[in-house]
Amino acid sequence: MSPVLLSVSGVAKSFRMHLRGGVELPVVQGVAFEVAAGECVVLGGPSGVGKSSILRMVYGNYGIDRGIILVHDRDSGAMRDLGAGDPRLVLDLRRSSIAYVSQFLRAVPRVSALDVVAEPMLAAGLGREPAREAARGLLRRLNLPAALHDLPPATFSGGEKQRVNIARGFATGHPVLLLDEPTASLDAENREVVVAMIGEKLAAGTAILGIFHDDVVRERVATRLVDVSHFSARQAA
Repeated sequence: MSPVLLSVSGVAKSFRMHLRGGVELPVVQGVAFEVAAGECVVLGGPSGVGKSSILRMVYGNYGIDRGIILVHDRDSGAMRDLGAGDPRLVLDLRRSSIAYVSQFLRAVPRVSALDVVAEPMLAAGLGREPAREAARGLLRRLNLPAALHDLPPATFSGGEKQRVNIARGFATGHPVLLLDEPTASLDAENREVVVAMIGEKLAAGTAILGIFHDDVVRERVATRLVDVSHFSARQAA
């Protein structure tokens, strides 16, 4: 049996709407699932049910009201509770253990696409030139024209930005990878590239948690589906 690299149990999240008199809006409750090495677990359910919120909680972008989010720490080999909200632990786990491809690239202005992709490899300890060469290879594989590699992605098209985003997320050997609709802005050729890259990550033992609204892609990469509707606090209210 493959080891569990991500474990979520008893997680609840709500948002306080300060512009509406501090009313509390529940999102999810009782979220519980595990992702083992070599699995691609897909979060399913209708729009607005909390799928992207769960990914952001697992990555530490959103704090949680209660529950436990355990992530395999590649450095120590232990399962660490990212859900406890320790900012240093969140940053350490992002550096070593958990990568995230969001729906939108938020790149620092004036930083080239090549350096955006190389940055997580540099943070993980790879030298500058090997990191840039690996970044260049990923961008070439994703069919981003070489003329764009040294330009900031701010002026790129949506599909070009997403390819930079994907290259950055896939650049390291982090044991856990989060994917939020990675193929949504891509053409058919580049969707095939990403499907192949996901397959390679799974074969290498990466635990993937993702959202895929493209039915064809989802069917090809998912090993298991978790229906987030079961955790919807709004439906339960």
